Amino acid sequence: MDQTKLCEQIVRFGRSLFDRGLTPGSSGNISVQLDEGGWLVTPTNASLGFLDPASISRLDAKGNLVSGDKPTKEIPLHSALYDTVKGSRAVVHLHSTHSVAVTMLPEIDPKSVLPPMTPYYLMRAGRTALVPYFRPGDPAVAGAIKGLAGKYTSVLLANHGPVVTGKDLEGAVFAIEELEETAKLYLLLRGLNPRYLSAEQVEDLARQFPLRGPDGAHDHH
Repeated sequence: MDQTKLCEQIVRFGRSLFDRGLTPGSSGNISVQLDEGGWLVTPTNASLGFLDPASISRLDAKGNLVSGDKPTKEIPLHSALYDTVKGSRAVVHLHSTHSVAVTMLPEIDPKSVLPPMTPYYLMRAGRTALVPYFRPGDPAVAGAIKGLAGKYTSVLLANHGPVVTGKDLEGAVFAIEELEETAKLYLLLRGLNPRYLSAEQVEDLARQFPLRGPDGAHDHH
């Protein structure tokens, strides 16, 4: 897909996410890798609901601004996922309410924040890791992401929000939406002793579909 169409796609998905209340104000950011090297990324302090294709930041392979407005301060976060997750071509980061809420709960397992509640959670988002709190834009977050060794395609930043990578922008957007819905389900059912998918059901799913995250085939080599 050429740069103009990718910019238009970023605007369209950004508006969709914003209009449904999945990231408020000027929060959240999106990036897409370009075939010729470098990447497109949403500008700093830009609302995802009101993006202008002409203002989308274009960076070269070294991260220098080539055109558009000044990029988001969350560049280290996006870079860390591109550097570690194989096949990663797009990254979406939001401040979606239920996903943020889950990061603050005391019982959360940092290696698997949410239980296997639905097949589509595992198929689209995969297991989700929790990264400790860092100030927004802090380059140290890159080290924490790299510490996950590329095993996770969906990550929750404590007290901050989800960040998800995909092989294309549509895949990353659908995965982060699935993550948010799963977080919502978890909060609705918390304390009610719900039935999650069993280990056998997860294994059966993994045999039929390419699962993302640590349950996926790439982790069983």
